Amino acid sequence: MNTTNVKDIVVVGASAGGVEALSVLVASLPSHLRACVLIVMHLSPHYPSELDSILRSKATMPVVAARGGEPLHHGRIYLARSDRHLMISDGALRVTRGPRECRARPSIDVLFRSAAVTLGPRVIGVILSGALDDGTAGLWAVKDHGGDG
Repeated sequence: MNTTNVKDIVVVGASAGGVEALSVLVASLPSHLRACVLIVMHLSPHYPSELDSILRSKATMPVVAARGGEPLHHGRIYLARSDRHLMISDGALRVTRGPRECRARPSIDVLFRSAAVTLGPRVIGVILSGALDDGTAGLWAVKDHGGDG
């Protein structure tokens, strides 16, 4: 199989209005999807998030909080944790508390850029909602490295 045409990494960004949009998205994904989905949603570090349980109730695929060092698996949805950036490095997840980007941590741009640089043409970038510009530069990085957005 020509792996340059395989799109098996889907990176998704959401902000304002994102819970409803993400709920619709994950509900529409088939349980046998031959890709992994990584989601960054702007979450307050000051309040507990229920995003994982909300999305688990809608999804047919497993929804897990991203853990650093975990390898990527098809058929799984990974969520960025509150106040932590989610990245891809050497085919595995990386979770850090680096500086805010676009006033956000987690930042959509951070995930999209790391996916683009690491996995290039395998990546599909999706921005679902938001009011500001986090995700714009990351989506350009996805396109610049041969991915779709």
